[in-house]
Amino acid sequence: MERIDRRKRQWEWFRVGGCDVAWLVPLLLLIGIAGVDLLTGEQFRIVSWIVLVPSIAAALCGVGTTVVFALLSLVTYVAVDTLYPNQYRAGNADFVLVALGGALAVIAAEARARRERREGHMRDIAETTRRTVLRPLPPGWAGLEHAGVYLAADTDARVGGDFYDIQPGPHGTRVLVGDVQGKGLGAVETAAALLGTFREAAYHEPDLATVADRLEIRMYRHRGHTAALGRYDGERFATAVLLSFPQRDGDTVEVINFGHESPLAVGPRGVRPLPGAERLPIGFGHLTGDLAGGAADTPAQAPAEALVPELHPDETLLVVTDGVTEARDRHGEFYTLVRELDRAVSRDPGRAAPDRLVRTVRDGVLRHTRGRLADDTTVFAVRRLPDVPD
Repeated sequence: MERIDRRKRQWEWFRVGGCDVAWLVPLLLLIGIAGVDLLTGEQFRIVSWIVLVPSIAAALCGVGTTVVFALLSLVTYVAVDTLYPNQYRAGNADFVLVALGGALAVIAAEARARRERREGHMRDIAETTRRTVLRPLPPGWAGLEHAGVYLAADTDARVGGDFYDIQPGPHGTRVLVGDVQGKGLGAVETAAALLGTFREAAYHEPDLATVADRLEIRMYRHRGHTAALGRYDGERFATAVLLSFPQRDGDTVEVINFGHESPLAVGPRGVRPLPGAERLPIGFGHLTGDLAGGAADTPAQAPAEALVPELHPDETLLVVTDGVTEARDRHGEFYTLVRELDRAVSRDPGRAAPDRLVRTVRDGVLRHTRGRLADDTTVFAVRRLPDVPD
């Protein structure tokens, strides 16, 4: 599973051969100011501009480098200024200015370094949360070739309300892809709760419809718990697609759709939506009687069975969140996922492979939006690995 972090390193263009050369900028500025001051003579004294050098160093370099440039600026100022007769010297006032500017630059560099350490610590915590909620999936996990990508609308975010997982078990391999309504830690907590329930129910329950009921019950209980803590944030819900690949029948897949975009079967023959048993988003089951009055921990009636459409061996199942289907360009036009995929697969049937399919959608969305995503975006693709003969 791949996560795309669209945030570039702030000064990565100051790296040559893997080495940081940001110090060259204040150094060249220092040499330039001293050189111009000497070349222009008494008519144009700019030596006091050296005060800019430690400030630039504070923005680009570390604290130690900033201290070096602050001292080097003072030494250069004195050396250049003493080359002129007394009546043309910048004098002590500008010396104090350069010294004070260097001291303030060192303080600013230390504050920036402290902030970056704090942000790095927060990113580490967020990365740990991401790996806990969206656990890494081994290649070929549970007999499925899979690929996925998560793009955060917030470039500093590591995890949001999108979720996905693959759970093998004695009753087949189950897949869940979904999107929690809302943003922030509340959405992350809800996603974690649903994934935890999915991992247990998908392993133990023989019927996919029962797994779906367990997810509905978990959402109801989670909302009750958050409300009891005083953190009630509305009728939170989640759209999702629940899949099951039976062990015995390799040409079918069970599908339950919780108000999500239909999964797409993508193969050499083109792109087609895969039908599934339709349910309301997770959290609205009490409106249709799927749960007894919305308050019981057991279904009120026999759940509708999952549909079992046929899936060709060379077809890949693609599931995306609304970050893809609602992606707009600068003119407000939506990204036409099916048309773009059909065009890409027609030109090259090999693009139906999960990894290439995910990259195609990812690149298409970023190109369509020019990298300005309005919502978190997940693209997830799976297909059965071919059976290896004994």
